[in-house]
Amino acid sequence: MRNLLLLILILGVSCQAQPTNPPPAATNAPAPSATTGPKPSSEIAPKPVLSVMKQVADWQLANPSPSAARYSEDSWTYGAFYAGVMALSEISDTPKYDEAMVAMGKKFDWKPAKRIYHADDHAVAQTYLELYLRHKDPAMLAPTKERFDYILANRSTNELVYERRGTPAGAPREADRAGINTAHRYWWCDALFMAPPAWARMHAATNDKRYLQFLDEEWWAASDFLYDPAEHLYFRDSRYFTQKEANGKKIFWARGNGWVFAGLARVLEHLPKDHPSRPRYEQQFKQMAVKIAQLQQADGLWRASLLDPASYPLKETSGSGFFTFGLAWGINNGLLDRRVYGPYVRKGWQALVACVTPDGKLEHVQPVGADPKGFQPTDYEVYGAGAFLLAGREVHQLARGPRR
Repeated sequence: MRNLLLLILILGVSCQAQPTNPPPAATNAPAPSATTGPKPSSEIAPKPVLSVMKQVADWQLANPSPSAARYSEDSWTYGAFYAGVMALSEISDTPKYDEAMVAMGKKFDWKPAKRIYHADDHAVAQTYLELYLRHKDPAMLAPTKERFDYILANRSTNELVYERRGTPAGAPREADRAGINTAHRYWWCDALFMAPPAWARMHAATNDKRYLQFLDEEWWAASDFLYDPAEHLYFRDSRYFTQKEANGKKIFWARGNGWVFAGLARVLEHLPKDHPSRPRYEQQFKQMAVKIAQLQQADGLWRASLLDPASYPLKETSGSGFFTFGLAWGINNGLLDRRVYGPYVRKGWQALVACVTPDGKLEHVQPVGADPKGFQPTDYEVYGAGAFLLAGREVHQLARGPRR
């Protein structure tokens, strides 16, 4: 009996000393997150800003767009990302970001995406032309110049009403792309980020004023049609003129207005100081800045619906990234008062960084769309990373001091 009791005691102690294993069902649990570790620093100083920019760029360069099945790597989604990578390359301590963009351009033979008139397919040309301005390689310029010269010689007079878009009379068959290329002019506000900055860079590359004239005429045609002078915001397109949110307010989509606000800044970067329309662009930029700052939420970000944040409470980083970029750019370029707008930029940047995982993934990005929608907190997209990098360059400049 004494031996049996001793054996039971030994077995009991032995069992207690073993690590506790999870029940069988736990073997189906998700693997530990790859995003564990310290969060990036949100300190507004050159070194930490550059560090988190590199983290975001490196993660996104290594991970495909979740909409890759719909949009190729020369599409507008990537075009916005490449603009951000170029912004990073301006301040980076390594040439690898410039080299990555040169490799991308070579991959596509420096050609804009396939649809001749479509603004979305001109977005990638912003990067080609910035690389040309940096490296002066004629191959980087020629295909976009050929495309834009064709458009100048075959101007579209299509209406901007959503339901009445169409192929311009006399346009060749390839211009229509089997009926899917109905975007011959800027009838949707996103277009003002995609194409006008490329036309401004084409002028900078060639000094040919025809490109600025086209940009100017088409921008203000779109503005006259889509800009609400009472709210100082843009409707996404004519379908939203009479629609209302759940609270009865007009529908103004955050990323749509982010596209425009960032587009204004990127046009002004290359618009000559003496251009007769420059005061008009600056006035619209300042009007939008006032409204955008007023709509920033307490956590530093904006919501998918600018005038009805309660219906879309999830924080959203693509529109917020473009807004933070534009406000910081305005300060750095003397259009906005740092004392007034600096706090909005600081809150915006810190809130954006809080949405970056330890491995560099920017989350809380509304997927591809045209208006406010719900989404998952872990959603990401390449254009969200692009907006973040554009904002980072300007926040980095703010931390360094006034631009000379």
